[in-house]
Amino acid sequence: MKYLESFIKDYDQEFFNISKINKDILIKIKKLYQLILTIKKKNKKIIIVGNGGSAAIASHFSVDITKNGDVRCINFNESDLLTCFANDYGYENWVKQALKFYCDNGDLVILISASGNSQNMINAAKYLKKKNNKLITLSGFYGKNLLSKYGHINFSVNSNKYNFIENTHQYWLLSVVDILSKFKN
Repeated sequence: MKYLESFIKDYDQEFFNISKINKDILIKIKKLYQLILTIKKKNKKIIIVGNGGSAAIASHFSVDITKNGDVRCINFNESDLLTCFANDYGYENWVKQALKFYCDNGDLVILISASGNSQNMINAAKYLKKKNNKLITLSGFYGKNLLSKYGHINFSVNSNKYNFIENTHQYWLLSVVDILSKFKN
């Protein structure tokens, strides 16, 4: 049991150090908050997309920011949409194709990929580079990935451990929801 206690203590400390909202992340959260206020004022929406655990984070954020932040937000977690678009356009292109159908001029897009190298997210980011949409990226692996080169704001977790990366993404995103809820305009 002593090894278990030691592991948990070290695990907790490592997560705390990684997820801490430092000066750089604070600046990015403030910028994201301002972007979301602009989206809300212009009656635009947020589209947030992820794979696997990141899809669950996207879903959670989408519901909370809509309900608690009064900002319209959608995510692409419907199995019929995913399987249809992946089948018809290839898995690496399904997000890009979904954005072609659902993303309006001026909408904010958030792409989440723990590795930052998911080809479907990179192809979507490349597509958005040609559009009039702001892109926020969330990735890990110390920002040494392709996705973090495309966003207007890029959040990167300084870890290569998926659970730490994904939990940090969720913590940072939901902090924005709480800020919006606290300072409703």
